Amino acid sequence: MTRRITQSELESYLEEALPPEEMAAIEQELRARPELLTRLSAINGRRDAGVHSVGEIWRRTRLSCPSREHLGSFLLSALDDEHMAYIKFHIQKIGCRFCASNLDDLRRQQDETLEVIEVRRTKYFQSTAGHLKKRS
Repeated sequence: MTRRITQSELESYLEEALPPEEMAAIEQELRARPELLTRLSAINGRRDAGVHSVGEIWRRTRLSCPSREHLGSFLLSALDDEHMAYIKFHIQKIGCRFCASNLDDLRRQQDETLEVIEVRRTKYFQSTAGHLKKRS
């Protein structure tokens, strides 16, 4: 029995906004069912023509996603309980890969030692020093 894939799921698939397991399941269905490719093509055609649903605009602009600043505050436990709970829900239950990646990046930055940071700054400086012009 084939799984019914909704328009919203296909739109989210195109935006890579689904959890990896769902992305993989839809990918398999796309390979087995040519009519889904036709539906994807229609979605892209609609987008190219400038027609967007409220849901598409909401997802594309990530209106439900917390800012990177709020994610940093979440890591530091510096938000009120309501905001902490929302971010936890957004990442763990909704499965927002965009925010999870941002949070992982912030964790890595937080864990870096001063030595690692200084080595990176030195490399940046050395790689750009020859491109800077001397003032006369």
